Amino acid sequence: MKNLHCTFKEMAYTRPDVEAAKKETQRLTEVFKKAERYEEAKEAFLAWEALKAHLETESTLASIRHSIDTRDAFYDAEETFWNAAGPELAEYDQAFASQMLVSPFRKQLEEEFGEIVFLNAEIEQKSFSPEIIPQMQEENDLTQEYAKLIASAQIPFEGGVYTLSQMTPFKNDADDARRLAAWKAEGQWYKDHQERLDAIYDRLTHLRDQMGRKLGYDGYTQLGYYRMGRNCYTKEDVERFRKAVVKYLVPVADRIYRRQAERLGKEYPMSFADNVLEFRSGNPRPAGDAQAVLDAGSKFYRELSPETDEFFRTMRERELMDVLSTEGKAGGGYCTTIPEYHVPFIFANFNGTQGDVEVVTHEAGHAFEAWTNRDRVPFSTIWPTMEACEVHSMSMEFFGEEWAEDFFGKDAAKFRYSHLAGALTFIPYGTMVDHFQHIVYEHPEYTPAQRHAEWKRLLGIYMPWQKLDGEIPFYSEGEGWQRQSHIYEVPFYYIDYCLAQTVSLEFWALIREDREKAWKTYMAYTEQGGGDTFTNMLAKAGLKSPFDESCLRGVCEKAAAYLDAYDLDGIE
Repeated sequence: MKNLHCTFKEMAYTRPDVEAAKKETQRLTEVFKKAERYEEAKEAFLAWEALKAHLETESTLASIRHSIDTRDAFYDAEETFWNAAGPELAEYDQAFASQMLVSPFRKQLEEEFGEIVFLNAEIEQKSFSPEIIPQMQEENDLTQEYAKLIASAQIPFEGGVYTLSQMTPFKNDADDARRLAAWKAEGQWYKDHQERLDAIYDRLTHLRDQMGRKLGYDGYTQLGYYRMGRNCYTKEDVERFRKAVVKYLVPVADRIYRRQAERLGKEYPMSFADNVLEFRSGNPRPAGDAQAVLDAGSKFYRELSPETDEFFRTMRERELMDVLSTEGKAGGGYCTTIPEYHVPFIFANFNGTQGDVEVVTHEAGHAFEAWTNRDRVPFSTIWPTMEACEVHSMSMEFFGEEWAEDFFGKDAAKFRYSHLAGALTFIPYGTMVDHFQHIVYEHPEYTPAQRHAEWKRLLGIYMPWQKLDGEIPFYSEGEGWQRQSHIYEVPFYYIDYCLAQTVSLEFWALIREDREKAWKTYMAYTEQGGGDTFTNMLAKAGLKSPFDESCLRGVCEKAAAYLDAYDLDGIE
């Protein structure tokens, strides 16, 4: 029996017996198949869910601890174990799901547990076959190799040695020479490892193409959509969204960067190193250290609502966050859930920048959704699909703006401008990441040089404010995509951020009109958990779909007008 009140450190990890898990799944599949009464079928279904929750709990504990220190030999071995075990177990889960789809009790199960369970099961059936298990296992090994390479980075700079995350403050420094030197130092590390980065991705591209073709698709793209669980929109919908971004958002972002160049006294377009500096006096910085940021987060969630207060207190008391940037730690940040303990977990790399605050709002937005839906049955409906999840996180960031003084002190006004401007300028970048991946998987035969050329070409469409002058070769030669881990590890994920950011801008506008009403709308959306599709959940909460062109056009107009009128007097 699990102690549901223990801290993360007290959660014991045990490698499961994979063969025993396979046999038990087989047994439950037979029981479900032969059930003569609904109660028998339901009992087998819930037992299967419980087994999956147990296996996911162990897998997640190993994954988190490996992320915290990729040098830890024990958890490195466990990560390798799960890389092989996961695809093997998937074969047995698929056999159970196949019986669900043809069960005479399907309608009763749908009524009790939701139609979404069956819709998602149908999609999963389209994304897996035992035939692709060897490719899936190799894919896992390659993404682990990429993550370990990124985590191993040791960048010499100004007499010290830093990880990629620890370089971020230098890359945002207000001193032009220091900032440029930091970008060059980081870029040089990537250039030094260019051959390995190219080789990993080249192999991943061909592997994924093979998987798609083995399952009967014309390459990887359709399989990639199924693996992302896309259950309410298509590649064509995404293409229309991309066109709307170029039409409505790129001009707004371009205007933001032109004004930035004026503030900085720089020529437009600016270099990669100059585009990150929003104000001559420096970008907004948290008012205190990591502890102060977490304390400000506690105040924010305490005053926002009783639900968020209980949630964040639990996260801190049970040590369900690991946020400091340390040597050997994997890059980036994420939120996940540990099913048998009914809790989420936040992983991040604080580095003294604005991003630290956005972890406390963004990743905690994910965690709050998981916390709100922690007791859902089946546990697979705790989370919706990824673009729906990103709405929780990106919108929570905008609720946090009212507490900007607690987080940023004298830089609060800077932050409010920067946060909204950043949301608008991010969408073209994120959309470009998606467009790039579509091109890559449509042309798996491309060489690394051809992929870099495509990225450079797309920069001219989506980010015309980037000066490609050769000052920082890694970026100016079209290789900057290699620092975006999603491209390696979770293909086709990145458009989810763009769709969600568009919805979050709806929340930004609602908050400015009536915060209480905005919060009720947020809860109406969040309380649905993973019980429906993305577009249906939006409609039920009274929100527009980002696939409706008027949605993107409307939020662009409101946000652009706000920034045009923003009082920057006194801010250098």
